[in-house]
Amino acid sequence: MININLKNFSFSNNLPFVLIAGPCVIENESHSLKIAEEIYNISQNAGINFVFKSSFDKANRSSIKSQRGVSLNEGLKIFEKIKNEFNCPITTDVHTEEQCNLLSDNNIVDIIQIPAFLCRQTDLLISAGKTRKVVNVKKGQFLAPNDVKNIFDKISSTNNDNIMITERGTSFGYNNLINDFKSIDIMKKFKYPIIFDGTHSVQQPGGLGDRSGGNREFVVSLCKAAVAIGVAGVFLETHDDPDNAPSDGPNMIKLNDLKNLILELKEFDNLAKKNV
Repeated sequence: MININLKNFSFSNNLPFVLIAGPCVIENESHSLKIAEEIYNISQNAGINFVFKSSFDKANRSSIKSQRGVSLNEGLKIFEKIKNEFNCPITTDVHTEEQCNLLSDNNIVDIIQIPAFLCRQTDLLISAGKTRKVVNVKKGQFLAPNDVKNIFDKISSTNNDNIMITERGTSFGYNNLINDFKSIDIMKKFKYPIIFDGTHSVQQPGGLGDRSGGNREFVVSLCKAAVAIGVAGVFLETHDDPDNAPSDGPNMIKLNDLKNLILELKEFDNLAKKNV
């Protein structure tokens, strides 16, 4: 089993789960700091490690009219303040090779995230691998779990084995995703850490016409199921007012509900790994 070391903790399918959480997209500095502080306090009280996640840019929005976020430079300034204030690693997604190159020369972003729609883009995966940072790839909704071997091979060809794969559901008909939990055990055979994305698993891509829909009421059940199997991390997008968030509001969980969910998941995680 591969362990990925980050700051003072590790990602591994056999170790206590790490929380990756934050708002879908950066809205402004004060909002990001507010949510980061709340996640930090919840994590400290629960005794779990966390990584702050937010996107500086959402390049795959449904509509040309949708808000996309802030610039990379502005995003890095906000990430740096969060990292310094809460001593937590940072992850954000990239969409181009150029963005990978820019991030490789700074110590602010610790984990480069590859969006699900781009998980087969060879040049992007190689550029991410060359940064020497941890690379977390969202498994495309169109991929079978065995297909992730090709993703691992592409990134590891750069001599970077700091790779994680995130399960976030599989396309099922139009505007709907399902989770086949066999996929977690299938992907585990490749030894890399598995992350479960509870909030994008309940997304309905393009379900509202010019934006995605979602069913956040199912996040809790799906996360319990995944953690009971044993995963390295849980990915949750959260917001203080998700119904009015600029991106992915219907599938983000309410910040006020995060504490209870994490405490429940910790119990499931302890049970799943007590004999490991």
